[in-house]
Amino acid sequence: IKVNGFPCKDEANVTEADFFYSGLANPGVINNSVGSVATGANVEKISGLNTLGVSLARIDYAPGGLNPPHTHPRATEIIFVLDGELDVGFITTSNKLFSKAVKKGDVFVFPRGLVHFQKNNGDKSASVIAGFNSQLPGTQSIAATLFTSTPAVPDNVLTKTFQIGTKEVDKIKNKLAPKKT
Repeated sequence: IKVNGFPCKDEANVTEADFFYSGLANPGVINNSVGSVATGANVEKISGLNTLGVSLARIDYAPGGLNPPHTHPRATEIIFVLDGELDVGFITTSNKLFSKAVKKGDVFVFPRGLVHFQKNNGDKSASVIAGFNSQLPGTQSIAATLFTSTPAVPDNVLTKTFQIGTKEVDKIKNKLAPKKT
């Protein structure tokens, strides 16, 4: 039996392991061009979260690292700064930016579905714990969504949207394309 698309165990087979995850204890490995990595603790990692409407993530930032503009279509996000200092912000549907410099011990909230970002402007690593009011908040990175979708968003849509030429669109697509292993 599945609920919310995830299997439900028979009560007799549920164990403590279904409610445990140690994956946020250590910083994630940052191996991308933006300088950040998010490690989720959601229903995909903790089966006991199914139907509970909560999850966490740890986000680690290299010096100068960015968690690029993105949205969570199914959740509000709240961050708690573990280490470092970040510039954070979100943009309302009336195109107003709310931004703040946050440091260790600070909390900031990003309303559900709004485009937001976090940038480490410091010269040392930073990290946050993010809480979500969804067992699986989803993340949609704006640039990756527009420039690396399958099938591709037509170039004429991207050129007109961003007021750039086809060469610039190709350049962005090549920079954002997943690295071949």
